[in-house]
Amino acid sequence: MNHVSESTTETRTETDTFGPIEVPSKYYYGAQTARSMIYFNIGLPTDRMPFPLIEAFGLLKKACAIVNKQFDLENQISDAISQACDEIIDGKLNEHFPLSIWQTGSGTQTNMNVNEVISNRAIQILGGVMGTKKPVHPNDHVNKSQSSNDAFPTAMHIAAVFELNRQLYPALKYLHSELEKKSKEFSLIYKIGRTHLQDAVPMTLGQEFSAYTHQVAMAIERLKTCETRLYELAIGGTAVGTGINAPKNFGKFVAQTLNELTQLRFVDAPNKFEALATHDTMVEVSGALNTLAVSLMKIANDIRLLGSGPRCGIGTCIMKDVS
Repeated sequence: MNHVSESTTETRTETDTFGPIEVPSKYYYGAQTARSMIYFNIGLPTDRMPFPLIEAFGLLKKACAIVNKQFDLENQISDAISQACDEIIDGKLNEHFPLSIWQTGSGTQTNMNVNEVISNRAIQILGGVMGTKKPVHPNDHVNKSQSSNDAFPTAMHIAAVFELNRQLYPALKYLHSELEKKSKEFSLIYKIGRTHLQDAVPMTLGQEFSAYTHQVAMAIERLKTCETRLYELAIGGTAVGTGINAPKNFGKFVAQTLNELTQLRFVDAPNKFEALATHDTMVEVSGALNTLAVSLMKIANDIRLLGSGPRCGIGTCIMKDVS
């Protein structure tokens, strides 16, 4: 669903601290996004910032707008921001997020891309003129009580939680279930066990598949352990972790609001300085994903080796022809 009707060749003038710049009229993003596209004109089309992260940003900005309503943000501005965020969450505004992953390390450009899109869409909702930053300003209203330094790592955590629960866990649980079925199905099929590929002692094919089943179960368990730390959010730390320019307990209120919106269990990070200055939790999750990848490669290579042949290989398993 596209809410913009302007011609693709028309532009409007927007300004930032560097001065005026022309922005295509059909897009909701503003000056900083347009400038970023010039400064960071590298990478491939596939290098765009992942949409799950953009969705997470939409959810975060909505939660912040709801909380900021308690701290002098006008109701109509908060509501317009929330409506724009809902459109981002629903994927209706994906074309307005053109930036790639290649940008400054703090993610400032993407944070501002989100702020500008929400601002201009909210302005449109309220009957204003896009690009004027009135009555909804990308910094003063959309980014109120936030910084790229706490917003971006928070969005990363939210997106990771979403993708684990929507994509990876269901796939791994299905794989675990199918391997478990095969383990039981093969429980009375005997084969030779091998050490360094040399004949050793008998075992069942079901026992071999039970190892694969347990590998997947352990992978899920490792990820679940890491996931508990993904729920800790940096928001509220603002620029350096002190929470300057944010109300007291802002992060706690945002986490509570996110839980109301998602039915999940986000919490205020216990130490904002660690939450801003490190990505140890993301590294931990990456390590668990790497372990999973090694496990899957091991399973695939085992089955490939067992099915080698059929005349001159090991040929323990006869594979069904697929091509």
